Amino acid sequence: MISTTAFGLTGAVLVALGLYGFVARRHLLRRLLAFNLVGSGLFLMFGALARRAEDGGSDPAPQAMIITGIVVALSATALAVTLIVRLHERTGATGLPDVEDEAGG
Repeated sequence: MISTTAFGLTGAVLVALGLYGFVARRHLLRRLLAFNLVGSGLFLMFGALARRAEDGGSDPAPQAMIITGIVVALSATALAVTLIVRLHERTGATGLPDVEDEAGG
């Protein structure tokens, strides 16, 4: 039971750090890493919540969903990195422009 609580709290800390990094950073690769950190924290929390307290085992359905989520997150990360690299090649920017810059103000 203690390990389940530790996994859940660790997942919550990862989500909080990822949200902070996503909001506080302008560099797109750092935002992508922060977004992946949020996803990893959610996977860890979901796995901790799926654990049975009685016999110490885990429910296989949430485990299968977590594995599927990891595969989807890996594919989405590869696509996002490709888009960020293309943006950098075309514009030389590592972040998105401000809304004020586009409006001319």
